[in-house]
Amino acid sequence: MTVTDYPRIGEKMYHTVLENGLNIFVAPKPEFGKSYAFFATNYGGMDMRFKLGGQWHDTPAGVAHFLEHKMFDTQDGNALQDLASNGASPNAFTGSAITGYYFESTEKFEENLRILLSFVSIPWFTQESVDKEQGIIGQEIRMIEDNPQWQVFMNLMSGLYANHPIRTGVAGTVESISHITAQTLYDCHKAFYNPANMVLCVAGNVVPERVCDIAREILPREAGELTQRDYGLAEPKQVAAPKTEIAMEVSTPIFQIGYKGDPAENGPETLRLQLMGELAAQALAGPSTAVYASLYEQGLVNSEFECGCELYPGCVFLYAGGESRDPDEVARRLQQEAQRLVREGIDPSLWERLKKAAYGSRVRQLNSFENLCVGQAQNFFLGADALAFPEVFASLTAEDARQLLERWVTQERTTLSVVRPKEGA
Repeated sequence: MTVTDYPRIGEKMYHTVLENGLNIFVAPKPEFGKSYAFFATNYGGMDMRFKLGGQWHDTPAGVAHFLEHKMFDTQDGNALQDLASNGASPNAFTGSAITGYYFESTEKFEENLRILLSFVSIPWFTQESVDKEQGIIGQEIRMIEDNPQWQVFMNLMSGLYANHPIRTGVAGTVESISHITAQTLYDCHKAFYNPANMVLCVAGNVVPERVCDIAREILPREAGELTQRDYGLAEPKQVAAPKTEIAMEVSTPIFQIGYKGDPAENGPETLRLQLMGELAAQALAGPSTAVYASLYEQGLVNSEFECGCELYPGCVFLYAGGESRDPDEVARRLQQEAQRLVREGIDPSLWERLKKAAYGSRVRQLNSFENLCVGQAQNFFLGADALAFPEVFASLTAEDARQLLERWVTQERTTLSVVRPKEGA
């Protein structure tokens, strides 16, 4: 195993690649009594079209999420129950670009790691269990669709993107999941749950070499075929729609403003773009800015307002949103503020405060084993090193952020998603 020291943040990371292509990262923390393991695949809700065995496959929306639900089923029972009975706290999640399974435990770590690696790598589906799960997930989808926050976000995605599958909900629809069969799940597991397409990240009171030994013992010895993905036609620079508005049972309008960015190719630049995007959003509309103070004092935003940057393979965007009696006015004011920043530049003292705050937040997040492992996996799949952020922060300048705002916060790249109260509500 290779060992990388990060003296500026007091971290040490062990790394190796097994013969089957699996990347393993281990951050030993012998001073802690607990340990955390995160086993993830580079596969999420937006991976609906892929090539395997020389043939293209089109799968329904929601398969990655459906597969995550069904992976806990084993021929002998349920892996969640096995881990819980062993004193572990297990769970899983599916995002647009990643699916991860994890547990935290203070005892029997090696036994729990064997269970985790086994059930994720050995699928067990029956058509009967798939049919039953369709009803369960269908209810979950209906509940999500009744959530105004989910609607405002998904409408933001469809407003920003014309082609990229990020505009499709991770869970799919009741209609789309009705087409999922046991064979669909087996095909997608074969395509994406391949050790060479996965990563294992561990932190805690563990011995790195033992983690590797257990992975070699449990997982397939050879790598499978790497899958080619298709994210649709190239995206235009401009947004798909400048505004989307619907009515739901809300007391105050909620909104999200999106600014369509220029994605980076997978590699170290993705981490730089993520950090730069977050800082640019904070410089535009964060709580330390004059424009935020003005909007807040005038009752146009409240403490629910937030802004930031989201980055996925093939897409990146800035966002700002919350509750407002006049979302259009907030959007106008932020556009006006962006134009001012482009003309005059970002105040140097504000920039330094924003950098220090963002840097400190990243350092504090390392105190969480979950943040450490999940962040390592997500950045690895993007071709970046999550723990390299101190050097990246040092290279970011206010002029870089000004240029980003100049390119991204334009009328043709801006969309507004609003959920308004129903009339008479």
